[in-house]
Amino acid sequence: MASIASLTNGASVPSDALDAMRDPSGSALRARAASDPKAAIKAAAKQFEAMFMQQLMKSMRESSMASGMLENSGTQMGTEMLDTQFANKMTGLPGGLGDVIARQLERQISGAASAASTTSNAAVPAAAAANAPARGDALTGVKPSQEEFLRIHQTSAQAAAQESGIPAAFMVAQAAHESGWGRHEIRHADGSNSHNLFGIKAGSGWKGKVAQVTTTEVIDGQPRKVVAKFRAYASYDESFRDYAKLMKDNPRYAQVVAAGNSAQGFAQGLQRAGYATDPAYAAKLTKVINTTLRMQRATLGSPGLMA
Repeated sequence: MASIASLTNGASVPSDALDAMRDPSGSALRARAASDPKAAIKAAAKQFEAMFMQQLMKSMRESSMASGMLENSGTQMGTEMLDTQFANKMTGLPGGLGDVIARQLERQISGAASAASTTSNAAVPAAAAANAPARGDALTGVKPSQEEFLRIHQTSAQAAAQESGIPAAFMVAQAAHESGWGRHEIRHADGSNSHNLFGIKAGSGWKGKVAQVTTTEVIDGQPRKVVAKFRAYASYDESFRDYAKLMKDNPRYAQVVAAGNSAQGFAQGLQRAGYATDPAYAAKLTKVINTTLRMQRATLGSPGLMA
């Protein structure tokens, strides 16, 4: 924010006015700030704006030529009182200087509070890290949210692997790719979760619940926004079971299951079978599978845990 001196175009401001600008209502304003910070900010900004407008009016008067004939202490006092009234009338208008000052103060206070919170929250993890064992994050660049996604779904993936023959890590990786590691899951209109981790659409043969959302499909080589119906489940476990059933029972995906031991072969098989319209789907999925495999080795501590 601009300094007081720059706002007044270099005009001299009495020291008591400067103090008032820094703390317009003294201890009363500080007490108010403790109970209602936003209201205190607005009050301080309004008073600062009023004092600035008064100083501006005064500077304008001083720069104009006085008549001299009728000038005396009485007329000078009357002029100052009139200027004060003008300044008060021009203060507090929407979009005025007071609003600008208030926004700047709010940003500064929010920034200071955020910095203090970060410092406080960082103290405990830093102390705990000294005695903690090394985690996969430092070795693989894995984000905490990715590791948590893997831990949440590993049991359901292992059960689905036994049913479908597809490695659990591959299925978790595909769920991660389809849902953005759980950050972009398909939701119903009311915001509730559909638990559809694999982006499986609800065709004419689907008899269960559906979630209708806007999604991106590549049509004739161009990405387009379309409204589509997706299957909805009561749980993530149900989502994994339905995916395993789809892969096992649908002849369309027979080659996908057969190529299940190779990350690249699995991803390319899905793309050839038309699982997704994105022409880069196989390459993207292969990358996520490899990330998941590194997580499996580095963060879960057992090479066969997600096999």
